[in-house]
Amino acid sequence: MARKFPRATTVAHRDTRGEPTGHYGATHEGTHRGEANRRARIEIEFDEQSVLGALFGQFDTNLVLIENRLGVYISARGNKALVEGPVETVARARDVLRGMYQRILSGQEIDAGTVDSLIAMSNEPTLEGIITGAPMAAPPILIRTRLKTIAPRSKVQIDYMRALVRDDVIFALGPAGTGKTYLAVAQAVSQLMSGSVQRLILSRPAVEAGERLGFLPGDMKEKVDPYLRPLYDALYDCMPPEQVERRMASGEIEVAPIAFMRGRTLADAFVILDEAQNTTVGQMKMFLTRFGQNSRMVVCGDPRQVDLPGGVAASGLADAVRRLEGIEGIGTVRFGVGDVVRHPIVGRIVEAYEGQDSADTPS
Repeated sequence: MARKFPRATTVAHRDTRGEPTGHYGATHEGTHRGEANRRARIEIEFDEQSVLGALFGQFDTNLVLIENRLGVYISARGNKALVEGPVETVARARDVLRGMYQRILSGQEIDAGTVDSLIAMSNEPTLEGIITGAPMAAPPILIRTRLKTIAPRSKVQIDYMRALVRDDVIFALGPAGTGKTYLAVAQAVSQLMSGSVQRLILSRPAVEAGERLGFLPGDMKEKVDPYLRPLYDALYDCMPPEQVERRMASGEIEVAPIAFMRGRTLADAFVILDEAQNTTVGQMKMFLTRFGQNSRMVVCGDPRQVDLPGGVAASGLADAVRRLEGIEGIGTVRFGVGDVVRHPIVGRIVEAYEGQDSADTPS
């Protein structure tokens, strides 16, 4: 566990909903040293003891993660958690614990990624209601599918999830691991379930990532399926496999390379183009003009990961964003390294590569 801090001399008031009331207790170490040097101790009590295992984690792993990330000390005993440390980080740890507790009560699962995302969002004061599920806050931003309820894991994901229900065409730009495609597929599945669209169409260019695989055996579906595997993975994470297969057989769900989109009008559909940075300018124009009545279109890609022979200059994604950004009904959401929601090491890897790429680019 993280280092145990000296205990403050007063204890915060608490209630039995996991929501402390009143002011923290804090000791002052000299006003000239400022707010950052004030220390606090707060005790939180949780009503539902049956969820404490999920809340604290096996061997208190969730608490250890909060301790290490925020520099506080957390002691769990019974249905109570005592948090000690600097005033500001104690407040953040309290909000993270309350957010975890509310999510578990609403039926959501808590893993290390969820804890990390709540810690990151706790540093955004404007998101307090979303993090903690405060009673007076706006309704939570959620996507409900057959298998799970998905909550945002970063500030940009909140903006993206709002855009997914607001805009007709959305460009989602950013590095791998930020949830661009996953959230789009989840929103598409949710709308297909609710009947607001009749079809779900998932597409991506069949471009090899720096390899030449040569001849691939099998029929057309068997040849292109390996390129479309990430879309299938997202689908199976949001719907039972038997439903995916049944809806694909009936044509309600279609997964196809972008070359199959030519000449079609995609009406009453939720359409997703993944790996859009690997489309040419002509392909992107063709795809965007397939848009039909009562449809929504999401274009996902990382402008820095272009596998086309001509590199970034040949990519249709950057060209489309440059031409279309700001047009009514078209939204653009940009993710950064800080929005990576896979294992934390993925964010550090992306940051290292992007930093090197910037250093190598001539000014």
